[in-house]
Amino acid sequence: MPETSGSTGRTPETHVIDFRAAEQLLNARDPRGAVKLLDGVIAAHPENTAARLLRARAFFAAAQLRPAELEFTIVLEREPDNAFAHFALARTYERQGRTDLAIRHFRLAAALDPNPEYLRAARFDSGA
Repeated sequence: MPETSGSTGRTPETHVIDFRAAEQLLNARDPRGAVKLLDGVIAAHPENTAARLLRARAFFAAAQLRPAELEFTIVLEREPDNAFAHFALARTYERQGRTDLAIRHFRLAAALDPNPEYLRAARFDSGA
């Protein structure tokens, strides 16, 4: 009999399927559906950074900026060298009008990964 997670009857394999389905929902522009699926995955596997990063992206896409900020922050606590998470957190701060924090994280992203998009956003030449 397969191992299940709590009283939900969900198996580790089911959580993987939910994660992949959440990726598809996010790609299909249904971030709220993705969040719903990921809530169960993260409840069963709170240490799963990939699921948290995907949920942060879904929150951002749904314009739920405070939850996105919290999830990106958790990811960065676990992976401080994650350039994408810094960039995405910076975009979250930018949408909230928190420019100083946004620039700081844009610059961290660019320092970790010289991706042209990260470098443009970092505005190193603006003197800010």
